[in-house]
Amino acid sequence: MAAPRSLLLLSLLLAALQGRGQQPPPPRVPLEKVVTEGNLGLDELVGRWFLVGMASRCSYLAENSHRLEATAMTVAVLDGQSLAISTFRKLDGQCWEIRQRYVPAGAHGRFSVRGRGYDSKMEVVVGEADPRSYAIIYYQDGQGLSVKLYGRSSQLSDAIVDRFEQRARAMGLSEDVSYYFPTYGFCDSADDFHILDGEHGSTLPQPCLAVLPQHGQESLGALVWGWEMAEHHPAQPLPCLAPVWVRLGLAVSVPG
Repeated sequence: MAAPRSLLLLSLLLAALQGRGQQPPPPRVPLEKVVTEGNLGLDELVGRWFLVGMASRCSYLAENSHRLEATAMTVAVLDGQSLAISTFRKLDGQCWEIRQRYVPAGAHGRFSVRGRGYDSKMEVVVGEADPRSYAIIYYQDGQGLSVKLYGRSSQLSDAIVDRFEQRARAMGLSEDVSYYFPTYGFCDSADDFHILDGEHGSTLPQPCLAVLPQHGQESLGALVWGWEMAEHHPAQPLPCLAPVWVRLGLAVSVPG
């Protein structure tokens, strides 16, 4: 009986040591608790917006905040209900376009974004907006949350920034995890070789597969989904893609 008892004690000891280094994740604040203000029409969101700031616990963002790129998005309305989003930003000096579709999800100002693969649904809530000036938008998937401040111009008043930081704090995101983006160097477009389309698959041609050194053609779906997931768990699903899709992912949310 001594041997089984020793094995049991060893198993319990190993379990204790493994648990000691793990910290519980921060409590999740459901987006259902986010109060949306006003009765903003979809048509009022149409046009060009600049990403001014973002609050997120993304570790990659914290480690690379000095490398943030100017980011802008354009919004169009599809079928009177959905939003077509095109996000433009640079990666290693090259302009990229990232396309998404926001589908209405019940209450006013709430959308969902279809992704690919594990934990692939993302919730989006337009929490507060003045269509002539700014919008505060929440993004959440199964792994985390981010809050973003967009402006019709790349620079906003201190009062609006304070509103953004106040809403971020209400979601457990302090100024320590809030970051502000460059106000110059924006992309207006991207060529056909640098478009990631979340609805219809990537338009990357064969030469661009060089960014997928270990996984080949079948990884294009992971690349497209990667920029959506990157904000919240940048090691998933393919760590070797991090130099490309994590940095692109900061523009949309994925989990910016």
